Amino acid sequence: MKAIVYQATGPSSVLQLQDRPLTEPGPGEVRVRLVVSGVNPTDWKSRAGTGGRKLDVTKVPNQDGAGVIDQVGAEVAGFSQGDRVWLWDVAWGSNEGTAQEYVVVPAHKVVALPDAESFDTGASLGIPALTAHRALTSNEDGPATLSPGALAGRTVLVTGGAGAVGHAAIQLARWAGATVITTVSGERKAELARRAGAGTVINYRKDDVVRAVQEAAPGGVDIIVDVNAPANIDADLHVLKTGGTISIYAANPGESLTVPIRESMTKNVRYQFILTYTVTDGQKENAVAGVAAALAAGALRVGEEHGLPLTRFTLEDTAAAHDAVEQGTIGKVLIDVTPPP
Repeated sequence: MKAIVYQATGPSSVLQLQDRPLTEPGPGEVRVRLVVSGVNPTDWKSRAGTGGRKLDVTKVPNQDGAGVIDQVGAEVAGFSQGDRVWLWDVAWGSNEGTAQEYVVVPAHKVVALPDAESFDTGASLGIPALTAHRALTSNEDGPATLSPGALAGRTVLVTGGAGAVGHAAIQLARWAGATVITTVSGERKAELARRAGAGTVINYRKDDVVRAVQEAAPGGVDIIVDVNAPANIDADLHVLKTGGTISIYAANPGESLTVPIRESMTKNVRYQFILTYTVTDGQKENAVAGVAAALAAGALRVGEEHGLPLTRFTLEDTAAAHDAVEQGTIGKVLIDVTPPP
């Protein structure tokens, strides 16, 4: 089978196409024929590493993907050969990612993909949707798992609503009954955020964000899903309700956040830092369940018409796909691995 591998960290040029033998699934595992692999910022950052470091083992990149179960190992219940599935955290704690034609994974990292949903949608979930779910459920008195009405009566502010996590947060929050406000940097991104379902869209380059949010939510917002807390912290504290939560899921290497202590104390602010890989097992199970339910309900959609444009590459061009994500391509970058059944 064909696979993209790297044996040292560094620029995208370390990624090489290689022929590898198929691996048989062991007990509790399934083998999946990948149709589409999704690329996230975490994928190129892991590959880049500290740069030039020789690895002890060969690695295959990419965490997310969707495809068809090719073989089922012993002690696996609920899955059969030919089932359509989406995958999460494939390369976390493993050397095998989704940038290859077949991958063997633990069965608990495999989730049914409804017949009505595309492999593109399945490959776009994983990191973004599970991160967004945790961000929306991290407030102390909130639901552990999202469902219709779970966020009814609450207002959510999503900064960077045109990004993959922001897009998922808008769709999940809307599905759960929240009022959604988002900020973006331009008119094209504003239109994408509206297509995703945001009720109020604010261009932070042109508008007074604090005033615009306060006009849309006079009582303040309950949850902020923040892509750039160092830049947004002052505005966040102005618009957050007393007892509200700021969920922070992104940062540049070495970046720090200066927290205004008195202002945070006055509002009894909860700061929740999120890395989806290291949430508790219960939180991950809740996120997978919530995302799967939203997917089954048709609430998670991708593509230009749903606010998340797709940019496609072939498996052979995985390096270019990584570069596209690193360069900030709007929407979702996908890799076509094998033809759909």
